[in-house]
This record gives sequence, C-alpha cells and structure tokens, in this order.
Amino acid sequence: MHRARQHAERRTQERRHRLAHEAARLMAEGGIRDHHLAKLKAAERLGIRDDASLPRNSEIDEALREYQRLFQGDAQAAALDERRRAALQALEFFHAFHPRLVGRVLEGTADAHTPVSLHLHADDPDAVARFLADAGIPAEASWRRLRLDRVRDRDAPVWVFNADGIAFDLAVLPLDTLRQAPLSATDERPMARASASQLRKLLAEEEAAAFLDAGAPR
Repeated sequence: MHRARQHAERRTQERRHRLAHEAARLMAEGGIRDHHLAKLKAAERLGIRDDASLPRNSEIDEALREYQRLFQGDAQAAALDERRRAALQALEFFHAFHPRLVGRVLEGTADAHTPVSLHLHADDPDAVARFLADAGIPAEASWRRLRLDRVRDRDAPVWVFNADGIAFDLAVLPLDTLRQAPLSATDERPMARASASQLRKLLAEEEAAAFLDAGAPR
C-alpha cells in the first residue's frame, strides 16, 4: 500500500510539472496574464482533470522563468528592459500619487505582451482621473479586486492606456496601503513593489552586471 501511495504521489508530481510548464508556455507565447486561466487551458490541452495535479502559481512562475531563459533569451530581456525604463518614467510622472511598480515588470518575467503595472495612492480616486484628463492621456476605466490582507478585499479603480507602444495599468489605492502592500495572487504574501529610486537602483545594478559580463573572458 505504501508503494502504491508513493507511485500515485509521483504521478501527481509529474502531472503538476507538466501542467506548470505548459501553463508557462501559454503565458509566454499567448500573452495570457492570469495564472488560473493558464492552468485551465494547460489542463485541457494535456487532458488532465485531476485538481490535485494543478500547480501553484509560484511553480508556474518558476517554469516561466526557465522557458524565457531557454526560448526567448535576448528578446525577453530587451522587452523587460524597455518596460522597466518606461516604468521609471511613469513613476516619475505620477510622483504626486506615491506610485509603486508591481507585477511581472518588477519580478523580471515581463515580455512584449506585458503591461507596466503601477499602484497609485490617493484617498480621492477621482484625482487620478482628473490628472490623466489634464495631461491629455486617454485612458479606459475598469475595476480590479485586490486582497488588502487575509480578511479584507477591495475593488480598486483601474486606468489603462498605451504610450509609445507599451500598455500601462494603473490601480488606485488609498494612502494607507503604502504601509502594507496588497497580497499577491501568486503566494498570498504582500506584493513586491518598487519606488522610482528603488527601480533606478535596480536598473543601475543590471547595467553594471551587463558591463561586467560583456568584459568577461569567453
């Protein structure tokens, strides 16, 4: 019985691995942003209907990094750098709203399909709409449910627009969330986020690393 259980657990792990990598491929090639949707599509493609085999979001992210490294290489790196530099300009432009960069651009898994996601902070959410209008930036409005903590959710207004071929996604949160980031859908921990100064430091570190790598003997 013990051996049978081990065999079943091994098969489940193998299915989780296959699903994680197929979901990662769909996200990388198809521009899917939602982990749950990627899992469902991967399960359908592979004919796996066992819920226990569904991978965690963190497993998909790990597989996505591996896929990008193996198959997208320089193209993904260039798209990521372009979006991080665009994000820095946006963080400076929206400085009055204490902006923070979040999501795949910060985490390093962004590609040519990925929008720059920012959290703006204002107790008057209409202030962002007025700012966009005054700047002549046409933006579409929507809503997104965010988990502020393990017991509180919030429907946050979201503004979406394009600039120089890059999509921007602005979620507006109250000022008090500056003290505690909303929870990530990946691992239910506070989201990683970066201010303009933190992103500037990250870009400088990456430039230095690239310079050293270029000068390293082959």
